[in-house]
Amino acid sequence: MNLLVLGVNYHTAPVAVRERLAFTPAEVPTALAMLSAEHGVSEAAIVSTCNRTELYCNTREPQQVLAWLASTRGHRVEDIEPHLYVLNGGDAASHAFRVASGLDSMVLGETQILGQLKDAERFARDAGTMGVLLNGVFQRAFSVAKEVRTQTRIGAASVSMAAASVRLAERLFPSVASCKVLFIGAGEMIDLCATHFHARGPKQITVANRTIERGEILAKKFGGEAILLSDLPSRLAEFDIVVTSTAAPLPIVGKGMVERALKERKHRPIFMVDLAVPRDVEEEVGDLSDIYLYTVDDLAEVVRQGQESRASEVESAEAIISERVGDFHRWVASRALVPTIRDLKDYADRIARHELEKAQKKLAAGENAEAVLAEFSRQMANKFMHAPLAALNNVLPEEQENTLTTVRRLYRLHE
Repeated sequence: MNLLVLGVNYHTAPVAVRERLAFTPAEVPTALAMLSAEHGVSEAAIVSTCNRTELYCNTREPQQVLAWLASTRGHRVEDIEPHLYVLNGGDAASHAFRVASGLDSMVLGETQILGQLKDAERFARDAGTMGVLLNGVFQRAFSVAKEVRTQTRIGAASVSMAAASVRLAERLFPSVASCKVLFIGAGEMIDLCATHFHARGPKQITVANRTIERGEILAKKFGGEAILLSDLPSRLAEFDIVVTSTAAPLPIVGKGMVERALKERKHRPIFMVDLAVPRDVEEEVGDLSDIYLYTVDDLAEVVRQGQESRASEVESAEAIISERVGDFHRWVASRALVPTIRDLKDYADRIARHELEKAQKKLAAGENAEAVLAEFSRQMANKFMHAPLAALNNVLPEEQENTLTTVRRLYRLHE
């Protein structure tokens, strides 16, 4: 077994690169089937969020996985390779544990990534690409994350992307309470953002979603209204603040749509936060006057402010992770012993079964039970001892000391 993690994140690639390598939830099942069918790949899971796309595999063919990623995303290997990290074995496990614990997140200690990892594990399990190794890694990652959050204060007073969005909006507008806010999408990130903005008491909250039913559920939670995505061109001009995070493969807010909205608003500014990867808002929108557009990467500096208080907790979290990586190494090593352990048990079972059949026949023939049992016991001992005694009798002089030590430890022959 060999654990491989191959991916990009906000440390190694800008959003323009990450969005080209991202997988939508609808794409993941098919992608998992294709990846696990690649030569040398026996298990696979895909984690794809606004900040990272990572492939978790049981394979010794990293180049095969790299070539698959480039091909399936429509790029050349040499174009994406500079942005990638490739981790194996313990390094890969350590990375998975750090990601689950929120140590590798833009928002130090955030908890949303743990849910995203659990989604990735569920997708892989449903697709039949989750085997012994990846199951062991993910379950340990979930356990480590819980341990880190329980034993450290790494997640205390977390400055989230949602809170950062509110902070930026308050730099542009005197008060969010005087603003009309539009949320595009109805997923977990939008729910979180709406919670933060709602706390500031905006004049109006509206949720635009592909399906009106899902949008209404979220809008009702915050006393707002729901509209369809198809209503955006005619309604966009109403809003001072726009926050979007959907799984759409292409932008849903174009430059032309925004230009018409600005004209209708008589060029009153619009604050936009695009938390989607791939992006929901065309990049050119950010070039328009009176538009203040922020992507997930633009929020990084705001998020980092206020994280210093938790930096001291990182060392404690890293110590926990280091210990658990050691446990992972021992677990993987133990899995390598499984075939031999199974063969040894089968060997013992065959001897026992054979000798039991012989004893049962003798008893059925009317032989003395005590004599049959004595013979059965003697034959069992002889058969079990034959292999180790033969090994000792045939050991080479230079191997004698190590062999004797091993045998005495196996059979607990203490001095």
